[in-house]
Amino acid sequence: MPDITIALSKGRIFEDTIPFLKAAGIVPSDDPDTSRKLIIGTNRPDVRLVMVRATDVPTYVQYGAADLGVAGKDVLLEHDGIGLYQPLDLKIARCRMMVAVRDDYDYASAVFRGARLRVATKYVKTARNHFAAKGMHVDLIKLYGSMELAPLVDLADAIVDLVSTGSTLKANHLQAIEEIMPISARLIVNQAALKLKNTAIQPLLETFSAAVPKNL
Repeated sequence: MPDITIALSKGRIFEDTIPFLKAAGIVPSDDPDTSRKLIIGTNRPDVRLVMVRATDVPTYVQYGAADLGVAGKDVLLEHDGIGLYQPLDLKIARCRMMVAVRDDYDYASAVFRGARLRVATKYVKTARNHFAAKGMHVDLIKLYGSMELAPLVDLADAIVDLVSTGSTLKANHLQAIEEIMPISARLIVNQAALKLKNTAIQPLLETFSAAVPKNL
């Protein structure tokens, strides 16, 4: 079995992680976008990749099924983070966690009146902490996708979601009105693996660190 297992998710994070892997001399043997393999070998016999859902990356690393992983800050905030070491902000998959409402919804007035808002989101912990810090009472509605639909069908007054270009919001007559925080992907490491496999993991951490864009 390879010495190092790295958990990644398909899509933008995988694509943005490729330059870091190349810097470490790691080349995947298959493209996860076209391959059905969940375990992907590399040109290095000591390294393999496991492809999992983005929300599951921290769990695989936490329980030692993977030694390292790359996960968005949004996912990590919803995860308890026990057993995880987060040594690097890779500054990839960058976007913003935002509050958004319909174009015709007067959010400022609702907040001023102390209205109890219904908020739809996949990021319940993040949303709860944000509104609590503002002293607002909200009812959180957990959704797993198509967040933009919720205000359009009166399921919610507002949503909390990731916004990159804002084009999806605009296409659905929504607007982002409050930034909660900037989001980017982090390198995460299993704390036990960091101790037991330090000679293998430490060079990867150093290589990844050197490859982080310096002008962002």
